[in-house]
Amino acid sequence: MKPTHPLKRWLKHAWSHLRHVDALFSHQALGHIEQAIAQSERHHAGEIRVVIESGLPAYAILRGLKPRQRAINLFGHFNIWDTEHNNGVLIYLLLADHDVEIVADRGIHRHVGDAGWQQICQHMEGMFRSGQFEAGVVHGIQAIGEQLATHFPPEAVPRNELSNRVLIL
Repeated sequence: MKPTHPLKRWLKHAWSHLRHVDALFSHQALGHIEQAIAQSERHHAGEIRVVIESGLPAYAILRGLKPRQRAINLFGHFNIWDTEHNNGVLIYLLLADHDVEIVADRGIHRHVGDAGWQQICQHMEGMFRSGQFEAGVVHGIQAIGEQLATHFPPEAVPRNELSNRVLIL
């Protein structure tokens, strides 16, 4: 993310509303994303969670909260870290900042590393720039799923430790 003047950033976030999420992600698109998560999780023992936020509250902007910090906070808040094999992964979209963050628990992060997650984020951001929002998220889910399948193959008794529902904040 390029540095933005704090007032300019505050205005972008102040004007960002849930209707912006609705404009980019229809109910049908959200359903497809949730189906992609469920499909992916059939092929590995990991957990994927998607959170989309239109903009940050004013207090967060005034504190200078960065998208990465927000993603880490949400990773903890929604207990994505609390999977049996420490293999939960969060895809976080902050629409006002045009930012994608992936936060992964230590079990999977040690195999993929920052560079691997960054590559997936950059590919998603490229798809978003061309207006392919649903496809960009689905691509991210599939790419993360491939990493999880390689390092955490499916278990004999599948479990779903985290909801597949896309969270809209």
